[in-house]
This record gives sequence, structure tokens and C-alpha cells, in this order.
Amino acid sequence: MGFRDPDAEALPRFPNIIGGQREESGSGQRIPHIYPATGKVTREIGMASAGDVDRAVAAARAAFPAWRAMPGDKRRDLMFKVAALFEAKSSDFVPSLVSENGSVAMVAPYMGYDAAQKFRYFGGWCDKIHGRTIPMWGGPAHDYVAFEPYGVVGVIVPWNGPLFAATMVIAPALAAGNCIVLKSPDLAPYSVMKLVEMLHEAGVPDGVANLVTGAADVGEAMVAHPGIDKIEFIGSGATATKVLTSAARSLKPVGLELGGKSAVIVFNDADLMTAAKKGLSGAISSNGQGCVNGTRLLVQRGVYDQYLQIIGAMADHVQAGDPFEASTVLGPVISQTALDRIQGMVDRGIGAGGRIVAGGKRLEGDHADGFFLPVTVLADVPNACEIAQNEVFGPVLVATPFDTEDEAIALANDTEYGLGAYVHTQNLRRGHHVARELQAGMIHVNGAGEAMQPNAPFGGFKKSGHGRLGGVEGLHEFLQPKNIWMSMAASEAGQ
Repeated sequence: MGFRDPDAEALPRFPNIIGGQREESGSGQRIPHIYPATGKVTREIGMASAGDVDRAVAAARAAFPAWRAMPGDKRRDLMFKVAALFEAKSSDFVPSLVSENGSVAMVAPYMGYDAAQKFRYFGGWCDKIHGRTIPMWGGPAHDYVAFEPYGVVGVIVPWNGPLFAATMVIAPALAAGNCIVLKSPDLAPYSVMKLVEMLHEAGVPDGVANLVTGAADVGEAMVAHPGIDKIEFIGSGATATKVLTSAARSLKPVGLELGGKSAVIVFNDADLMTAAKKGLSGAISSNGQGCVNGTRLLVQRGVYDQYLQIIGAMADHVQAGDPFEASTVLGPVISQTALDRIQGMVDRGIGAGGRIVAGGKRLEGDHADGFFLPVTVLADVPNACEIAQNEVFGPVLVATPFDTEDEAIALANDTEYGLGAYVHTQNLRRGHHVARELQAGMIHVNGAGEAMQPNAPFGGFKKSGHGRLGGVEGLHEFLQPKNIWMSMAASEAGQ
């Protein structure tokens, strides 16, 4: 049984969309895109160059005055139109999402629906962006604060969830009155190409949203470009360091949503079946390639063996398969390089004292041409070892026992990351206390990802980044406060 290949004719053809013009190739090099489930080329993509970035920025700057001046109700109605189109055509994203990085067809339509929800939520803010007045002393004066867009925002999104990440930024940025230059990742270009096409189909004016597809050199050109007023970067910490270094030369503001090594804390009183199902999602969501996935299982010793037995059995029943099949739950990781890196981390984790509860080795047979690893659970992992401290970015969970509540909190916080955390307990006091003590930007108690909706803030502590996307906090990431003081004193000439 072989896996089907993507239909190249069903995939978007325009890696660059600049000033409303769809371009089948940029002026940079051509790079073959590899479908992770079969290792075959879907299409060669004509990458953008620094010159294409120049054109995209010029188009955005030309469009900005009119977009900024558009009345809030008009922009609101247009954002709602985008939302309605994305909702009606959510299935149109499926070929792109599956083909670009092996996302499974089971969840792919939800990504279009999620995009619609973001545009609808932030569209509702367009006619509600208001300032405030501030009482003055020391003389009669009127002082007020106005919130204004930055201008042109450069958006760089990762390959693991480009549509989800792009809409998380673009919806609030456009609602705030900014124009966009968006870089589609070279490893997973298609869903973002489709996104920008549909923005124009919905009636977003030319130049308001521009797309360039490219690798690191295109991102570097965006960060350094004097015509881009703010950068929003979603990706790895290593790349973020380079982004910040470049942006510092022009003192350009940068928003960062970076990696994570999120703990799943399971207490003795937890509903173990629920905790195991939720815990397993950390290995399955985005094929384990999610920054906020719960991948460190910290389990209280009284239920440690029982929990591992349950989650191990569940993991063994998760069959990796053809991403285009509606029943497939787990797809491939992004590349052979990623697969080799993940396997090396698992092997070193075993060497550090871990033991395999489920999975552990690359899938062969029908899966041999793709980049497949089964759901892997590694138990008895010391919290200080590599695989417990660093992102694996694959379908791998590591488990460590603990004895007390304080120990659980200390283990969970003993990492340089602070994006998410998950707590399983039936004790309300404990749930609130542990959530308060955890150093992470998003905490779920007896859940796993339900809070990631447009009206809730999302972002990290420590090396997981700074700034927030989602909610009113996410809107204000793309607005600058301006304070205006106006004297109300009578002029001498008028006395």
C-alpha cells in the first residue's frame, strides 16, 4: 500500500503576491518542495529575493494611508467578509495544508474555520479602537491618548503551522490599520499562498497584504528593511536571536512567539483517562510539531506506573498513515533531517536512563519513503537531560515522576521555556495554586489547548518570547499609544 501524492494542480501557484499582482515566481532561486509523507517533490517554488521584498514594502507603504484612513465600520465589514469567505471555503485549504507539511486531513478543515474566527473576532474591534482622556493638573488643559497603527508590519511564520500562525498575526494587525508584508516559509509555502489569494478575493485592497515566499535571506531582508515598522516573528529561539540582532540596528520593535517545552502535571487525584488522552495530544497535534504541545509528563509517583500503562497503550493504538486519509490521526515529521535529529534525541534519552514505553524507532514498510515516527513515550527521564529540556518537535513524550506539589512546580519551571503548561487534578485549590506558580504564558487545568481561541491572549515567558497574540492584548501589539496635550488656558490676546 503506497501513499497518494498531492495533486499539484490543486496547489496554489503564486509564491509572491505584491501590490495585488500574483506572480508565479520570484527573482530568487528555485527550491523543490518535498512532501513529507512520500519524500517526493510537489513542485519547484520560485523564491523571492531582497528586490522582491523592496517591491512588497513599497506596495504596502503606498496602500497604508488609505487603509489607515478607512472608517472603522468599513474595515469591520471587510474583515467580516474575509471571515465569511474563509468559513465557506475552509475545505479549500485542505490540499495545501496536507501537502506542505503532512498535516492530516482530519483536522485540516478546522484551520480554515479557525482563520475565519480570528478575522471575525478582530473585525469586531475595528470600530471600537478608542483612546482615553487623562485629567491634568497645573493649569487648564485637555489631554488624551490615541492609538495608531505602526504602518507596515513584517510577518515571518514557521513551517509547522503557517496558516494558523499567519492569521494569528494578520487579523489583529489589519484590524488595527496596518499593512502587511508576509513571508511564507520555504518548507511549507502553500497554505499561506492560499490565504493571501483569498484575502484579495474577499476584497482587501491591493498592497494591504503582500506575500513573499523565501528562506532565511528573505527574512533577513525584511528585518533589516527601513520601510518595515515592526516585525512579528514566530519560530525558533536561535533564529529569534538573529532577528533581534538585526532589528536592534534600527531599534525596530519585534514581537516574538517562540518555542516551548510545556509540562503536563498529573496529580494522584487526576482523572487518569482524561489526563492520558490530553497528554497524548502533545504527541499528535501537528504531528508533534507544535511549540505549545505538552511534551513533558510530570506524574505523581502514586499513579506513575498506572498512568504510563494507560498512555502507552493509547500510544500503541495511534497508527501513522496517509495524511490524505480522513481516518489518519498521525502524519510525518517535516523532513529526513528532522527525523534523524529526533531519533538521535530519543537514543540519547535512553542512554541517559530513559526506557521506552511506546514507539521509539522510525516506521518502515509502507511508511519507508516518508518521514514517519510512531508516537513515542520515554519514561524515567531525568529532568536535566537533553530530551527533557529541549524541544523535540516530533511525536515524542518524556515522563518523569514526582512526589510533592512543590516538587512538581519546581520541575515544571526548571526549563528555559515558558510557553504553556497543563495541570490535571480534581482539587480546585491545587489547580489555582499550581497555575499561579507556573512560569508560563498559558495554563490549562484539566485541558489541552482549548484556550487557544482568538479572544484569549497567547504568548510566552522566559525564552518562549514576549508580546501576546489574541484578545485585546493581541490587538494592542499592533497599535502605538500617542499622548496629546492641549492647553485650555485663555490666550493673552483674547483677554
